[in-house]
Amino acid sequence: MILNWYIFLYPDKTFNSANSDFSRQQPKEKLGFQLKTPKGTKDYNEKEMVVREKMFLAVKEIFKKHGAVAIDTPAFELKDVLANKYGEDSKLIYDLAVQGGEACSLRYDLTVPFARFMAMHGKTYQQQMRRYQIAKVYRRDQPAMTKGRLREFYQCDFDIAGQYDPMIPDAEILRILCEALDALDIGSFTIRLNHRKILDAIFEVCGVPEPAIRSISSAVDKLDKLPWEEVQREMTEQKGLEPAVADKIGAYIRLQGGQQSLLDQLREDENLMKNKNAIEGLADMELLFGFLDALGIRDKVTIDLSLARGLDYYTGIIYEAITIDGEVGSIAAGGRYDNLVGMFGGRNSKGKPSLQIPCIGVSIGIERIFSILMARQNSEIKSNESEVYVVSVGDGLLKERMQILRELWDAGIKASFMLKNKPKLEKQWAACRKDQIPLAVIIGPDEINRNEIRLKDMRFKDESQGSGIVVKRSNMIATLKSRLQVL
Repeated sequence: MILNWYIFLYPDKTFNSANSDFSRQQPKEKLGFQLKTPKGTKDYNEKEMVVREKMFLAVKEIFKKHGAVAIDTPAFELKDVLANKYGEDSKLIYDLAVQGGEACSLRYDLTVPFARFMAMHGKTYQQQMRRYQIAKVYRRDQPAMTKGRLREFYQCDFDIAGQYDPMIPDAEILRILCEALDALDIGSFTIRLNHRKILDAIFEVCGVPEPAIRSISSAVDKLDKLPWEEVQREMTEQKGLEPAVADKIGAYIRLQGGQQSLLDQLREDENLMKNKNAIEGLADMELLFGFLDALGIRDKVTIDLSLARGLDYYTGIIYEAITIDGEVGSIAAGGRYDNLVGMFGGRNSKGKPSLQIPCIGVSIGIERIFSILMARQNSEIKSNESEVYVVSVGDGLLKERMQILRELWDAGIKASFMLKNKPKLEKQWAACRKDQIPLAVIIGPDEINRNEIRLKDMRFKDESQGSGIVVKRSNMIATLKSRLQVL
């Protein structure tokens, strides 16, 4: 029979029972197979999901409060959409096998897909949009599971697209970031802030060749993980930068001081003040800090001239949020990207992008924040949201329990019961306590005959050990809702 099927599927092959394609194609059984998730991925149990769902809800509420609408984009994009957007990080993109003639890759972030979305649909929104998206992204990074650095992970993004007056949406984005991190209750944090134009001006003044600026920027971006000596070595030995130029860069990016003090130091630099990028970047920063003061978050922000954000598409302010103790690195990041949408819109007769929609956004790294919250988790996490457990005494009373459950569910009350025809009473109590369900509705033959139920509050030892209070069946829903309001 197998031979007949083989000949039917492969009629052009000659079958040789001793040395056949068929026999050679049989996969050998793998020995010692280890059942696990792929590297850089993980499962989340029910208690972890309770924490995660609360996190997503908290962030979503902040986003909606600021007028954002939700969109969704595919988990994979055409390879050409993602190409040349991420600088040296492009090597971390997951490429998919070519299927149906289209070369595709898993999305690396939610920003480039949003820019593609605006290039396709921007006219529908009059080229203005406040959007949020909470979805998974994929990177072939070296994972550090305990610190929330994975290969498959969620990002929570908020972006403002459209032409507005300078630094106004930028200030609101930073306010949104502060509100979201406060809502997630991660403790003290600070936002490191820089401006891509100031950084580019520093490179230009120091003598970095224009074609090498993005490459050198990627090296500087590693300063949060590597000491200056290693970054300097990469710039000179790997990327061919003159040591004297690297030294000049180091002197600039290691400047420190308060917000105004640092801006004043840069303004006093004669070489920088001859550079157009530096003048524009400093003007933006002065304007921004005035708005941050008005929004009550200026004290959350520090200027860090070493912040580079290695992605190629940033054009204005860039920022990263970190916890004060720095236990997991960056927990959120973003910046202004005014030219990204135009990369998808084609060119006009003058060779300029035919569609240009300025954008600014922030991406919150939910996995890293989750790792912080789980490490701090002291109390027991209640994973089951049931509010009422229906218990029977005596002969099972399965249909009677189902009728009560129907009434509870119809009233919007979260309820459950044991999926047994004749469950033992002690096992029902054990299940109720295990899931930390606060209230129990008890029925037996006597209660049914009198059209009553007994109600027990399982949170209190004295009441949970007794028989509970008697409630008329007609008053069951009202009594339960009254109790649930004060839980």
